[in-house]
Amino acid sequence: MPLVDPVIERVLAEFERRAEEEQRRISSPDTNIDDLLLSVGRPAGIMLYLLATGAHSKRILELGTSYGYSTVWLAAAARATGGKVLSLELRDFKIEHARQALTRAGLSTRVEFHQGDCLETLKALPGPFDFVLLDVWKDLYLPCFELVHPKLAPGAIIAADNMLLPEIVRPQAEAYRKRVRAAGDLDSVLLDIGNGIEISRKRS
Repeated sequence: MPLVDPVIERVLAEFERRAEEEQRRISSPDTNIDDLLLSVGRPAGIMLYLLATGAHSKRILELGTSYGYSTVWLAAAARATGGKVLSLELRDFKIEHARQALTRAGLSTRVEFHQGDCLETLKALPGPFDFVLLDVWKDLYLPCFELVHPKLAPGAIIAADNMLLPEIVRPQAEAYRKRVRAAGDLDSVLLDIGNGIEISRKRS
């Protein structure tokens, strides 16, 4: 049995082909970083799906929609658990791209988008959250954590991407991991999957 149904798999494959093509021009000085997918990648996407479904997460928060690759994985998990994804993104054109992908995947009813500054949106969004994907600009990781931490449900999982790569954001990643591990109510581990993901679970 495939992990997700063929319709969803076709949409994920579209993203993956685009990501592979973009790798050839990612270091070009003419490339606008905002035009690139910069997705978590397939191994990390599978892991997010397995974690969210395994934990029966119903209220899933995505900080950083980008073009929607991870959103599709999380929406597939939400469909399996009977839940919903709240996805936060600054750029309207990225939300529109993600929305179209979700429609093609048959998952549009599983995602609620919130456009705007993620910190302002987070202040207004009520918890509790069962699962959180943190994948925004890395200087926002700490303030995002401070806002979301009090809204975590018992047993909630936070997955923070880009803990190992790119190296330029390593200082922010290390500061985030240090803060998470000092929180006192989270168990956390760094996994060398994709660009490096810190998985943290709130104690029940």
